[in-house]
Amino acid sequence: MRLPALAAGAALLLAVAGDGAGPAPKAPPAPAIEAGASRCGTGRVPLRPGPQVLPLRNDGGTSTNVTLIDPRTGAIYAELEGMGPGTVRSLRVTLGPGSYAFRCAQDGPGDPVTGPVTRITGTGGGGTPGIVPVSENDLYASARAYQTYVSTGLGRLVARTDALRSAVDDGDLGAARAAWTPAHLAYERLGAAYGTFGDFDGRIDGRPAGLPGGVHDAGFTGFHRVEYGLWHGESASSLAGATDRLARDVRALRSAWPDERVEPADLPLRAHEILENTLQFQLTGEADQGSGTTLRTAAANLEGTRELVDLLRPLLRPRYAGLAGVDASMDRMAALLKGRSSVGALSRADRERLNGAAGELLERLAPIATICAPRRRPQGAE
Repeated sequence: MRLPALAAGAALLLAVAGDGAGPAPKAPPAPAIEAGASRCGTGRVPLRPGPQVLPLRNDGGTSTNVTLIDPRTGAIYAELEGMGPGTVRSLRVTLGPGSYAFRCAQDGPGDPVTGPVTRITGTGGGGTPGIVPVSENDLYASARAYQTYVSTGLGRLVARTDALRSAVDDGDLGAARAAWTPAHLAYERLGAAYGTFGDFDGRIDGRPAGLPGGVHDAGFTGFHRVEYGLWHGESASSLAGATDRLARDVRALRSAWPDERVEPADLPLRAHEILENTLQFQLTGEADQGSGTTLRTAAANLEGTRELVDLLRPLLRPRYAGLAGVDASMDRMAALLKGRSSVGALSRADRERLNGAAGELLERLAPIATICAPRRRPQGAE
């Protein structure tokens, strides 16, 4: 146990003795695979079969994204994003028989560079599966289909919101409470489009959290403002303004929608994000303003997620081995939500089961964002 101390002392003596003879020579850098564009994929760390940790070093002057690919198909086995200049990072991967090359894409102008090819031979399997990259063109069909899905849903939303406004205008608060939930769920089924709705989302479905006046703040509008009034004893006449504004905002959203564009790159992200919001606001009951319907809202969010997964299914089927698990998790969560309305009415055991199902589904949905993130294919890839 004394050897390290002796070694450290010897190094110190050498350093002191060298003070009069100029600086000590710089130690050579540890072996690593180059990630800069000029020498992408070169270095003294060989690829071998089985699990391994590969050190990568970016000696270039800009940040770079590095992927380990099949040079024939462009399939990606592993990747590191945003490697800063002068940094060393580790890439964990399990390799089986096949052909491999590193591809370095530096920030700024210029095409990605593919390094030398390494071939691993043998008959065994067990390597990390490669995923053929998805391009923006591949996502256009899904984006167009989602645009149509939202257009149809907005028509349904307008009709149901108009029914809610009519009930309030007629002074029939019982009918208004009955109409509120179907109208609100029609909006919640459009979850993946919220990033495209812009300011409309806050006006139509905003919550009072963060507003100076809370539920009494003038900036609190939309479905949850009407919900609060309907379940907290407000009169029909006092709610008429809020309900009329909601109906106008919904109609304005439908009118503006044809000029909006669903970004293809956003769709893979939304599959996970919808359920993240569901877990944070619906399954905790935080979004509830009196109606006790957050579990029905969660079910509507799940419907929107299922629609999105179905639209991406042609791209996911050959790329995501866990797709059947996604379907099974969605079915499980739907069964636990069926017939439920209020979080407060759940037993502790039921709540734990539901939270567990939501957490499992989130884990299974998370890879979709990476698998379907649009990337450029290497030149020559099939």
